[in-house]
Amino acid sequence: MPPERRRHAPPAPARLLHRCGAIEFDTADGDGSLKRHAEYVALFLCAITCGTPPCAAQDRDGDWPMAARDYANTRYSPLDQINASNVRDLKPAFTFSTGLVRGHEAAPIVVGNTMYIVTPYPHYLYALDLTQPGATMKWRFDPKPDASAQGVACCDVVNRGAAYADGKVFFNTLDDQTIAVDAQSGKEVWRAKLGDINKGETMTMAPLVVKGRVLVGNSGGELGVRGWITALDAGSGKQVWRAYSTGPDRDVLIGANYQPYYAQERGKDLGVSSWPAGAWKIGGGNVWGFISYDPDADLIYYGTGNPGPWNPEQRPGANKFTSGIFARRPDNGEARWFYQLSPHDLHDYDGINENVLVDLDIAGKPTKALLHPDRNGYVYVMDRGSGQVLSATPFVPVTTSTGVDLDSGALKYDPAKEPRTGEVIRNICPVSPGGKDWQPSAWSPRTHLLYLPHQNLCQDAATYQTSYIAGTPFIGADLKMYPGPGGKRGKFSAWDPVNKRAAWVVDEDFPVWSGALTTAGDVVFYGTMEGWFKALDAKTGKELWRFKTGSGIIGQPISYRGPDGKQYIAVLSGVGGWAGAIVSGELDARDGTAAKGFVNAMGDLPQKTGKGGMLYVFALP
Repeated sequence: MPPERRRHAPPAPARLLHRCGAIEFDTADGDGSLKRHAEYVALFLCAITCGTPPCAAQDRDGDWPMAARDYANTRYSPLDQINASNVRDLKPAFTFSTGLVRGHEAAPIVVGNTMYIVTPYPHYLYALDLTQPGATMKWRFDPKPDASAQGVACCDVVNRGAAYADGKVFFNTLDDQTIAVDAQSGKEVWRAKLGDINKGETMTMAPLVVKGRVLVGNSGGELGVRGWITALDAGSGKQVWRAYSTGPDRDVLIGANYQPYYAQERGKDLGVSSWPAGAWKIGGGNVWGFISYDPDADLIYYGTGNPGPWNPEQRPGANKFTSGIFARRPDNGEARWFYQLSPHDLHDYDGINENVLVDLDIAGKPTKALLHPDRNGYVYVMDRGSGQVLSATPFVPVTTSTGVDLDSGALKYDPAKEPRTGEVIRNICPVSPGGKDWQPSAWSPRTHLLYLPHQNLCQDAATYQTSYIAGTPFIGADLKMYPGPGGKRGKFSAWDPVNKRAAWVVDEDFPVWSGALTTAGDVVFYGTMEGWFKALDAKTGKELWRFKTGSGIIGQPISYRGPDGKQYIAVLSGVGGWAGAIVSGELDARDGTAAKGFVNAMGDLPQKTGKGGMLYVFALP
């Protein structure tokens, strides 16, 4: 080696992964130098496996294989080609019409040279070839769901995305089916029927695949549907286990290894005794949000939905195990711990929001934390091993409670805001969709901030007696929502979980109902209900770029590396969901109670945007 080169430090170990569908070839040896012959073999096998021309070699960091990109639910892309200095130059690279005009809440997923998109009902699954100009459609899979499912959907006929694993794409349909499709051919591998639409049961969530288990849950709490999470074998679709959110311990999969941190979560068959006789059978607690997984702890984390009905006087008791967070083993579903965020939920404050798994330094102590921005208006920082609440801080104006007791973990309700039959309770903040609903946040390990898309709304509520009839609304409440303090209906906040405060906040005219995306280029992306797709400086919140799409954005933006080596940003546009039902469902703005009172806060949205269904993909020139 020439003398001048000896002065340099030895190169860091190199690692190159070649991906062809589900096949990966590792061409790094022990000392970090690339084995050239192994690389040639990998490329040759790639060519014969995926056809000619050979598949492009890609690192994992260029893929987006599940709705949140990773098990920790960070929605962080390590790509940095697009950054705060050049994002202003972003231009549309291509668009793709889904041909549908209901709410588009899904995240596209990208594996290798293919993008997969799930639409709202009837839930077409598209595969787009990213090597072709304009991303030519490779195939379309039509699951042919039962049309009757549309009639029992709570909040538009949405779908929140798919997941890729082992050469298959997994997704759910509104009529309670989980389907596995061959990622290359678009042919059905298996389908599993998991629920009954005649009871009001539907499925809208994005699956998560962990250790060969496809994890899915149901929707329908507004129709008295009993909530569950189910694990299916990824190879066959056969049910491995099911854990209910209500009922006896044997149904909830609570056993000897269940060790909740707080005393109120301990006891035998709390899923029965904390309800009036038999009410747990129609008690809600549905699982329709995002699931996280910690491989080191070997635990999955997910939230449970509201109890039914909304009228709390009809269900005295804590109503376990609704409106809270479960930690479970993925292999057999056994519960490790549970924490109830909103016991005896008074205001439809589901606990289904995402749980973001991060490592923090709290008070000088390294902490494996779980971040949960809840509908009840608090950002929870929890020890994800034990379920202990380390802090719970309001991120929106809150009138329904006065805080969280960190010793007991109890939410301290304000009795003045408790619903009472025959009365109108005013100035309930946050609203039933919460300070933040399902729309997922994003975490940046560079800024150590959690980026929250959320709303700033309050409501008046009147409750009344209701009866359970299978497949019909089981609510018992009328709401009217309106702008919260300051008059702006939406906000996008950067939350510092260690210092328990917002680093910066951006006001929006309408609720920010899209997901967030953050990148290694220190840029954060989100969409507005008027149809603006925006890029902000992740450190300061300064707007750096915006693009007007054809419809309001309630989808989940992603970033990926294309076959050409460039970084791309993608998002689905198509207003709808609960917040946008006034447009997608063509509701009358004069009826303030429509969409359970959301229309009262959104009467001017039809003047700002229209229906749509379009994928937009952006890149630097």
